[in-house]
Amino acid sequence: MPKWGARRRPGLLLGALLLIVCLPVLRRYLHRQPGGCDLEVTPRLDWSGLGASLWRRRHLGLRADGQNFKLENSAFWIFGGSVHYFRVPRAYWRDRLLKLRACGLNTLTTYVPWNLHEPERGTFDFSENLDLEAFILLAAEVGLWVILRPGPYICGEMDLGGLPSWLLRDPDMRLRTTYKGFTEAVDLYFDHLMLRVVPLQYKHGGPIIAVQVENEYGSYNKDPAYMPYIKKALQDRGISELLLTSDNQGGLKSGILDGVLATINLQSQSELQLLTTILLGTQGRRPKMVMEYWTGWFDSWGGPHYILDSSEVLNTVSAIVEAGSSINLYMFHGGTNFGFIGGAMHFQDYKPDVTSYDYDAVLTEAGDYTAKYTKLRELFGSVAGAPLPIPPDLLPKAAYDPVTPAFYVSLWDALSFLELPVTSELPVNMENLPINGGSGQSFGYTLYETTITASGVLTALVRDRGQVFLDTYFLGTLDYKRNTIVIPMVQGFTTLRILVENCGRVNYGDSIDQQRKGIIGNVYLNDSPLKKFRIYSLEMDRSFLQRFTADKWKLLTEEPVFPAFFLGALSVSDSPCDTFVKLEGWEKGVVFINNQNLGRYWNVGPQETLYLPGVWLDVGLNKIIVFEEKMAQQIIQFVDTPNLGQHEYVH
Repeated sequence: MPKWGARRRPGLLLGALLLIVCLPVLRRYLHRQPGGCDLEVTPRLDWSGLGASLWRRRHLGLRADGQNFKLENSAFWIFGGSVHYFRVPRAYWRDRLLKLRACGLNTLTTYVPWNLHEPERGTFDFSENLDLEAFILLAAEVGLWVILRPGPYICGEMDLGGLPSWLLRDPDMRLRTTYKGFTEAVDLYFDHLMLRVVPLQYKHGGPIIAVQVENEYGSYNKDPAYMPYIKKALQDRGISELLLTSDNQGGLKSGILDGVLATINLQSQSELQLLTTILLGTQGRRPKMVMEYWTGWFDSWGGPHYILDSSEVLNTVSAIVEAGSSINLYMFHGGTNFGFIGGAMHFQDYKPDVTSYDYDAVLTEAGDYTAKYTKLRELFGSVAGAPLPIPPDLLPKAAYDPVTPAFYVSLWDALSFLELPVTSELPVNMENLPINGGSGQSFGYTLYETTITASGVLTALVRDRGQVFLDTYFLGTLDYKRNTIVIPMVQGFTTLRILVENCGRVNYGDSIDQQRKGIIGNVYLNDSPLKKFRIYSLEMDRSFLQRFTADKWKLLTEEPVFPAFFLGALSVSDSPCDTFVKLEGWEKGVVFINNQNLGRYWNVGPQETLYLPGVWLDVGLNKIIVFEEKMAQQIIQFVDTPNLGQHEYVH
């Protein structure tokens, strides 16, 4: 590792520190300038007047009575694309939806993530980037219909499939069943959510033409009363549009629900024929729809970056359309797992999702066009019956000058100004910590400390990665494959520390009830349980970062003690543009820009750059903080092209 130079000018550095730490980071909602990167935030449309003017023409809604969909009395084909508002900066919503419309699609589909909208039990957030109503109204303004997929479980490669982690505080919780503790929580959430959704339905003058009942429940299928309960919960709260289910090959037969149109999820033409046959046998000659045609695939840390050839995509989509089926492209635009929202898979091995949700979709993670876009636009244009809108210009990208962090603070030093720890006789898992209004901890890291006086064999069950320290000396890592570590000779009272990271709760499969994170159960030293723990919740959210005031940072004049936070300033002289953060030589951690969490990086790959939206940058100095677990370099790079890793074709 390179040595950190001591020949710096403290006066200038401290001045820069005061600017980047104390200067408020103001968000600019400006009109986009020619050649610039600023976008106007869309004002909320007054839908009430528009809805009233259309009321006389809106009686029947989307119907699935015969072989084809009908909207009012006209045959209707759904050409849809999935864009998740919570994975795209709000200022870019319009750009992405205009590109969807210009591709020849007529319908937007989106999930609704319960865990983001109710982060603490009874506390709801539909503001800023979570403003679902604004997103739906913007879709209408652009000329798109909407199919809403409100869950409560959504999968979507989201932490716990979009379910709030505080549900797991109940030791008997049975998610996605009619277990009372689950249905009571769903009822309260739906009470709040549907008040927002119902006025946006087609029959009320809005753009929502259909609503999906849960998601791929046929693959879970643990409670025959559950899907009828969800259907009734939607209808009792005023959902009156067409209801759909969505299942893949393994769950289609079990996912059928009376009075609800079944749709299918697939990626290949061979699956299309098989699943169409199953649909015909279960619900007769009703409209066919591929609710999820997978245009690519998601990536896991330590694996390849999956891609799907554009010609194969075109051939399969063409076959679906020629078969008379409606289709939704999942994903049209994937976006980013900003912060810690990504999920994981765990069948043979635990595999957490990377930060990018590029998905090798029709648009890239940064909203750029692909060969898939060009080919699909030509296809949909040939059946549109009218000229398509002109696609919007690409947003410019920038390669900014590298940043050299000038300040740092070790995690161990930061503990003195963070929130006071929870004290507990025994370890407590993240979800059951007595914080956040009784909702526990959802994301980030948790640090467990206790005192030991002897060496020996330490045993602990950690989820998902636990770095073990004696005082500040790193001993090794506990994870799914290793639950013991040797503690060397200690002298007197020594602090044992276990820094545990939630890398992402499983979002699909039978194990979602077992997704508690942190230390699970006791920690043993030589088979004796350790006691008297101090437990720090390191959620690394905005309130956490606000504790790092100017006086807390040290000049970086010597080799840091890890884990550590590093502070630098990115200078932007013109209109800020999208860029990509590259941390070559760094090992594993999290990047924050102006207190926005861009997500994780990890040198195991495949992802090598993090997407930084230009709308999150300011003209002038921008505060960049990197939390690095093990090894840092002297610069942070900013490049104008992403690197998502070595490609491998989806099989």
